[in-house]
Amino acid sequence: MLVFWEQRLVFLATPKTGSTAVEAALEPLAAVTIVRPPLLKHTTVHRFQRFLGPYLRAASGHEFETVALMREPRDWLGSWFRYRTRQAVDEAKATRGMSFDDFVRAYASDPQPAFADVGSQERFLRPKGDQGIDHLFRYEEIDRFVAFLEDRLDCEITLPRLNVSPPGSTDLSEEGEALLRTACARDYELYNSIS
Repeated sequence: MLVFWEQRLVFLATPKTGSTAVEAALEPLAAVTIVRPPLLKHTTVHRFQRFLGPYLRAASGHEFETVALMREPRDWLGSWFRYRTRQAVDEAKATRGMSFDDFVRAYASDPQPAFADVGSQERFLRPKGDQGIDHLFRYEEIDRFVAFLEDRLDCEITLPRLNVSPPGSTDLSEEGEALLRTACARDYELYNSIS
């Protein structure tokens, strides 16, 4: 999470949407940078509106706008799957040796096993109340996001490639694709609403 004080703007770091690269590029411009622990780095819009937004408003006397990225749901889940194939991932959360179909089946189950418990972009980006993200961009159209930030921060931005998931197959059977569409229905709804 990055807070740009003068610009009254907060970047909320949706997991698996290039947030590490955004933070690396923009940290010198931010008044507040929270990159660890992951729970704080990836502060949801609900937690921001409930806890941090009111504090920033009280301290500054101004409202802060929020900006975030959202990734196409299948690609987002595939990134989690590939990320957890790394050797450094704890065995309980590792996806080594399984197919993407297996991962999607586990993600759609209730309860989810630890390796498939990766949350939801929709739950991250939609608050429990009525105030959501002010500026939401598709990860696949990151150029629009960068142009927005360049305009708001009045500088040129070049994003590095950091924390990229390793390559791997994310092929799905027809059944797996249908299961993913059902499990991620609210994510798809939100993603399709981004103009």
